[in-house]
Amino acid sequence: WYDIKAPSCFEQRQVGKTCVTRSAGTKLAADGLRGRVYEVNLAALNNNESTWRKMRLVCEEIQGKLVLTNFHGMDLTTDKLRSLARKWQTLIEAYADVKTTDGYVLRLFAIAFTKKRQNQTKTTSYAQSSQIRAIRIK
Repeated sequence: WYDIKAPSCFEQRQVGKTCVTRSAGTKLAADGLRGRVYEVNLAALNNNESTWRKMRLVCEEIQGKLVLTNFHGMDLTTDKLRSLARKWQTLIEAYADVKTTDGYVLRLFAIAFTKKRQNQTKTTSYAQSSQIRAIRIK
């Protein structure tokens, strides 16, 4: 069993334990761990954060019995996504590839919903397809 360590940006570094097949011949146990992706609740990493954010951590290095991880992605739980979507509104999804100053390429996903205006009497608040395209371009 190996101990999983989260990156230093999180309060709680000890994430959990993982198992791997023992080293046999030319096949090393460390090779079986490298590249694994672990999904951890943000509330477990930062003691009082929201429970509906899931962090994905990828194994990058093994030091003895420690598995050192790096940030790999963030996601929302399915129940949170379902609670955001409502009837009589438009759901708009978009993505953008962003390059950071240190050379990393991130793919950011955004989700948006239309909303009723303050004095609106009509039950629906749908967006026109041209409006959706304009939002995605931004």
